[in-house]
Amino acid sequence: DMVCAIDLDTIIPCYYISKIKNAKRVYDAHEYFSQQKEVLSRPFIYRCWHWIEKKFIPLFPNGYTVSFSIAQAFKEQYGANYEVVRNLPVLKEIEIQPATQSENCIILYQGAVNESRGLEFLVPAMKDIQAELHIYGDGNFMKQVKQAIIINNLENKVFMKGTLSPEELNRVTSRATIGINLVENSGLNQFYSLANKFFDYIQHAIPQVTMKYPEYEQVNREYEVAVLIGSLEPQTIAEAINRLLNDDALYSRLHNNCMEARNVYNWQAEEKKLLTFYRNIIG
Repeated sequence: DMVCAIDLDTIIPCYYISKIKNAKRVYDAHEYFSQQKEVLSRPFIYRCWHWIEKKFIPLFPNGYTVSFSIAQAFKEQYGANYEVVRNLPVLKEIEIQPATQSENCIILYQGAVNESRGLEFLVPAMKDIQAELHIYGDGNFMKQVKQAIIINNLENKVFMKGTLSPEELNRVTSRATIGINLVENSGLNQFYSLANKFFDYIQHAIPQVTMKYPEYEQVNREYEVAVLIGSLEPQTIAEAINRLLNDDALYSRLHNNCMEARNVYNWQAEEKKLLTFYRNIIG
């Protein structure tokens, strides 16, 4: 009945299959594919993907993406009027810590340990922070992060914890003091991003430090859940984290705002948009 292309690297075969099968087609854009750093940094590769984007997105009149900024960019660049379906966590009963600071504060980074996630700036920032940093995840930047820990003599403060199951990660996140969501502005895909971990921290009522990018600013205007930073300088990161660690009133306010926001930013609410989208196409 329908063919759904997931990201740009599936859009060509899905287009021709939909033609052969006489099926309706949908584009699910998890990201602004041509604007990823690993694409932009290679001019020939970028030209190829940008041509595919420009050629095929207009051939998929029905689609959705993960942020309002990307949807607006698609409209301006390709004339595509796409819906926004954000990747939000399921609202469920979880362990919520009270809005108080413990003596053993834990700064939490969860997710892919990849390039452009600001980890090479976060690690040296920890020299000026009286807390531990726990990094959960794996990725293509593991070697560089481990080297940064050694170079900055932070083996007793920054810990690479590896990967966990979702259930285990839920328990770890609930016990953290502050969440970290850093993104290097290395392309529009990063600048318009809306990371899963951003909403995971909200679900666990964990105040966080994140980027002053359009999507995070918009959520923070509705529910102040984060301290936003405009650069990835280690000093800037350290100042933001220390502000949360030392300002009990600010920390309590962000915690309480997370408790409200988690009832809004969850999959039970967001999935209704996805179901409505497909019902409108199928009829």
